[in-house]
Amino acid sequence: MTALYIHIPFCVRKCPYCSFASWARRESLHGRYIEAIIEEMRRTALPHPSVLTSLFIGGGTPTALTNGLLPHLIAACRALFPFAADGEFTCEANPGVMPPALFDDLRQVGINRLSLGVQSFDDAELRRLGRAHDASQARRAVNMARQAGFDTFSLDLMYGLPGQTAERWRRSLETALACEPPHLSLYQLTLDGDTEFARKYRPGQPPMPSEEEILAMDELNLELCGQAGLRQYEISNFARPGHQCRHNLTYWRNESYLAVGAAAVSYMAGERRGRLAEPERYCQAIEAGADATAWSEQLDCEAAFRETVVMGLRLNAGVEFARLRRRFDIETLAYYQETLAKLTAAALIECDRNHMRLTDAGRLLANQVLAALV
Repeated sequence: MTALYIHIPFCVRKCPYCSFASWARRESLHGRYIEAIIEEMRRTALPHPSVLTSLFIGGGTPTALTNGLLPHLIAACRALFPFAADGEFTCEANPGVMPPALFDDLRQVGINRLSLGVQSFDDAELRRLGRAHDASQARRAVNMARQAGFDTFSLDLMYGLPGQTAERWRRSLETALACEPPHLSLYQLTLDGDTEFARKYRPGQPPMPSEEEILAMDELNLELCGQAGLRQYEISNFARPGHQCRHNLTYWRNESYLAVGAAAVSYMAGERRGRLAEPERYCQAIEAGADATAWSEQLDCEAAFRETVVMGLRLNAGVEFARLRRRFDIETLAYYQETLAKLTAAALIECDRNHMRLTDAGRLLANQVLAALV
């Protein structure tokens, strides 16, 4: 285990589209929660310390933590785990809820990559999304990150928003690219879970963009990012050479990682294990010396193989036959013979002697293609 994810489930406000495990206005629980996470890490780290090559602190909004708790958490993490000198250590941050001094504090405790949750550079869209910042604050956050010495950072944006047209998305994306980010994550809005947006809107029905409009946005992503020197390396992610998110590559390759905190899900030795989602219940379990696990599942070999194929095909590089054979003792082409014949005939998947990958057309229809391989 060389990758660690820490979940911070607190936000300044709950966005109407968000289905993640996060809660607003729980400031009184922040300190107690951080101590519970440190205790869960201690139980994991002390018997078998691992050198961390990637750390990702996500949420929620980690930078919404009060009273210097975020640097305290990272310092405790560094004390418990050895960190690789060339490791990637990321923290999610939201413009508007990140004091300027915090940029420097995070650099001083070893964070070397930020993931800035901008979501849009259109103020009307930001208001509709319930965000706590405007476009000028987002641009200012990028400048402050650079001034603090963050050479590597990502901007997260969303498209396919209510009332959004391809031209409006173009303007937002062009503004993001003008900031010259080393990495961009471009996520299509999904209407799922028990969210205000899911109750209010239906995919493809006004004011949601049509399928044709979404396709035009996808094509803009490829065109504009390519022109700006950012190469697509995963369906939703674009980066300059050397700036791909190494931590997320662990997920897409379906490799082992440890996760701690409320609702966090680990994947180790073929077992997926999820923690209690409600922060106070999570704290109570840890404080009582109990296991905070809410559920677990052990994947059999074939299920783990299929999952690894489906996740790996999100990457532009695709999956490597020899690697899958070593890991699962399964021949990919033989396993998917009939399904693969249909997908290759439709020019949605391509294979060479060593790899299988989605074609450009396949990436635009990725959900349907990957569903056929599950």
